[in-house]
Amino acid sequence: MHLTPLAAVSGLQFGLENLSLPSLVIAGLLAGLSIISWTVLMVKWHLLGRARAANNVFMGKFRESAHPLALYLTREREAVSPMYHVYHEACRELAFYLVGEEEPGRSFNSRLQGAGRITSSQMGAVQNAMERAVVTAATKAEGKLGILATILAAAPFLGLLGTVWGMLDVFALLAQTEGEAGMAALAPGVCSALLTTLLALFVTLPSLIAYNYLVSKIRGLIVRLDNFANELSGVLDRQFVDHRSPDESLPSLGEMGAPTMPGFSNPPTQSLAPGSKLTTA
Repeated sequence: MHLTPLAAVSGLQFGLENLSLPSLVIAGLLAGLSIISWTVLMVKWHLLGRARAANNVFMGKFRESAHPLALYLTREREAVSPMYHVYHEACRELAFYLVGEEEPGRSFNSRLQGAGRITSSQMGAVQNAMERAVVTAATKAEGKLGILATILAAAPFLGLLGTVWGMLDVFALLAQTEGEAGMAALAPGVCSALLTTLLALFVTLPSLIAYNYLVSKIRGLIVRLDNFANELSGVLDRQFVDHRSPDESLPSLGEMGAPTMPGFSNPPTQSLAPGSKLTTA
């Protein structure tokens, strides 16, 4: 028996025309889940594309700037760029320790020129601010991924539920007819049952491929954020952190000797013999 190329399509059409009520409900649920998953995927792809483009623009400006704080002082914003937010949080924390202000004001530039350097512990606070910004950006990028993971996990089981339910109806029909029902009577129920699994695969497989691709892109974004934070930390550490060793402790008064006063000579020191007494005039 030769199968035509349209045999699968005709079988699908036959199954759709003979969907039972449980299979129809499950097919509707699968269609709704597919719409939700692809909506989330498209929104995420759009946001990642905008973030990647904004990161490229920001990094171009950062590389061309003559001073690490130049973009912060000129208040050039790249709100869509996650790297900009990491940079901005680091500069805010650093500015607070340098001049006591988080946002540049009128006298910020002049005060910054006369500012000293920060300590290593203060630089640790700047690094913590960058780490918080990276975590915030990663959390925002990974938002709604839990919905996709739930859909991908639930869709195959919904399809399996429809298939099992449909096969139970087929066996129930076979029992009611005492085994006399032929394939023509059983075919609609069997086809309707198997169709729910097919629809579940149609929902799951493309969404799974797109989900894994999206996750890899998000992980790449987070890695680039970590690398930028490490690079910025090194730049700020070299230019603004005082790495001198702490001052040595002051000597004791005994080690310093007797104080000298201008115009007065120190009295000569005499060693007393054992048993002798100090006589006074």
